[in-house]
Amino acid sequence: MSRTVAFHTLGCKVNQYETEVMENESLGAGAEIVPFTDEADIYVVNTCTVTNIADRKSRQMLHRARKLAPKAVIVAAGCYTETGDKAALYASGVDLVLGNERKKDFVETLSAFLKEKKLPENPDINKVQGYRPEFLTTVHEHTRAELKVQDGCNEFCSYCLIPYARGRIRSKAPEAVLEEIRALTANGIREFVLTGIHLSSYGKDLPEEEDLLSLIRAAAAVPGVERLRLGSLEPRVVTETFARELSKIPEICPHFHLSLQSGSASVLRRMNRKYTPDEYREALRLLREAFDCPAITTDVIVGFPKENEEEFRESLEFVREAGFYELHVFQYSRRKGTAADRMSGQVPDEIKKRRSAEMIALGEEMSETYRRNFLGRMAEALAEEPDPDHPGFFGGYTREYIRVRMKADEAGEIVRGRLKLLHGSYAVETEK
Repeated sequence: MSRTVAFHTLGCKVNQYETEVMENESLGAGAEIVPFTDEADIYVVNTCTVTNIADRKSRQMLHRARKLAPKAVIVAAGCYTETGDKAALYASGVDLVLGNERKKDFVETLSAFLKEKKLPENPDINKVQGYRPEFLTTVHEHTRAELKVQDGCNEFCSYCLIPYARGRIRSKAPEAVLEEIRALTANGIREFVLTGIHLSSYGKDLPEEEDLLSLIRAAAAVPGVERLRLGSLEPRVVTETFARELSKIPEICPHFHLSLQSGSASVLRRMNRKYTPDEYREALRLLREAFDCPAITTDVIVGFPKENEEEFRESLEFVREAGFYELHVFQYSRRKGTAADRMSGQVPDEIKKRRSAEMIALGEEMSETYRRNFLGRMAEALAEEPDPDHPGFFGGYTREYIRVRMKADEAGEIVRGRLKLLHGSYAVETEK
């Protein structure tokens, strides 16, 4: 396939991983990967459908590709193709529509289209069973790799379409994950992020002895793995045993994304979330007992249907009490086909904007407080990319995921020193 191919990814880390796989396969088939802003023979948009805005961005990128190169082959892949109208996508000028499961046959499907104009049959994602593993050997980032180990979701939160776009839970076999890690460490990758659509469900469809904790232990034991991070977790997965055993694994970074969505018990019930604020507090307590000052990040939705001022204040005070490192705030977005879309009491946009601004301001305050708490303390950072403004320095992250600058000889070097402020930004100063 001696063609030029441009990729654009929208959405989550799972999508980023799947794009990397498609790029790897394209390179292996003889294609040249070019930036999406360049003229190419083939454009691939790996779409997202988590919000109405994501839908709109997916359509915009497809239109942009067509405008860039009117005669190019335009491929729509991923979640938007699962929840949207495939026929409408073809009618809009898209040449090839690939559902989430069909992305795993990217080169084969694209080649069949280029040779015979053959359109693929996309399986019903809600009927897909078992995990057909992808395999990644190289990544664009030469120090960190996102590894997809799980797909699908069985939670059916009242605001979310993802179970309909990704199907039921499916776990990648542990040996397939470990084989991928071994291949990537051989290519210089030192840090891995285990991710999935609903990572906390990992192993529920596998034999009893295979669960998320056993996978983490096995991944950390692969020679060459120096750091291991986890994607988004549900509070329910953080038991006393889970937190204690994680703390015994030196490769685990004390940085956890623990999904919240709201600190109000009544809003959580309407969202069909399966935990209470008290259960979330307990997960926080267990992590903080097991790790010294872990970085805990989360997502919060404001303006969910019927959220009144009292419920918003409950959520705001819960977040303040929790003391997160980073807060990702979203204004509730109606999604046709979800239970929340049919709820009465939709919150006006101006109220959502005000609540969002207040929550974001609190998040920024907490983030700065957390970072300043580390000033003067020993830190360990992974050099990732050269700092263009400061020769001899690299940008990277501490184990807690604090963005820092450091002096290093090359990308991939782990630098240890004290955290300080240097020219207004955080830096690790070595004690050589």
